[in-house]
Amino acid sequence: NRKVLDLFGRLRARPVPGITDLIPSYRSLLIQYEPLILSTEKLETFLRQWLPGLGEAISPLGRIVTIPVHYGGSFGPDLPEVAEYHGMTPSEVIALHSAVTYQVYMIGFTPGFPFLGGLDPRLYTPRKKTPREKVPAGSVGLADQQTGIYSLDSPGGWRLIGRTPVKLFDLSREEALLLRAGDRVLFQPITEKEFDDY
Repeated sequence: NRKVLDLFGRLRARPVPGITDLIPSYRSLLIQYEPLILSTEKLETFLRQWLPGLGEAISPLGRIVTIPVHYGGSFGPDLPEVAEYHGMTPSEVIALHSAVTYQVYMIGFTPGFPFLGGLDPRLYTPRKKTPREKVPAGSVGLADQQTGIYSLDSPGGWRLIGRTPVKLFDLSREEALLLRAGDRVLFQPITEKEFDDY
């Protein structure tokens, strides 16, 4: 992912005429381009020049973004089940989940949904066998080796442990997406009152 984010950062910093969009994911970078402006051959030649050394001297990209989360209750209905699955208390799950700085590997599924890596292995949790038809926007969930935040109301099968009052996708902002690939995320536990007052 470091190589993907390095190439993504280089192409954003030095735009190439003809490239219309860049979409990073875990192990690949989708490059959309206008072939009448930039030929496939020229794009390949350009990219081959950058391939050696990609990801070697890269410092952490992006920003560190703190996301407040109210864990448990109706905001995190699967927290007791996750705790039981791991032989922990809900408080121990919260402490582990909020003690890590997560890497945003990619944005996808819905606009603004961050796939976050760096989950403590003690919290690796399988997805639900039957997905929910509607997961509220802001829900924080676990699925296998990752954690994420639902940016919009949508169906989903992740185990919900909390919810943030922060909007991850908002068309009224200059930048509709709060997070970008390469950012890092810290979860900060908050009370239900703090959630309501946010």
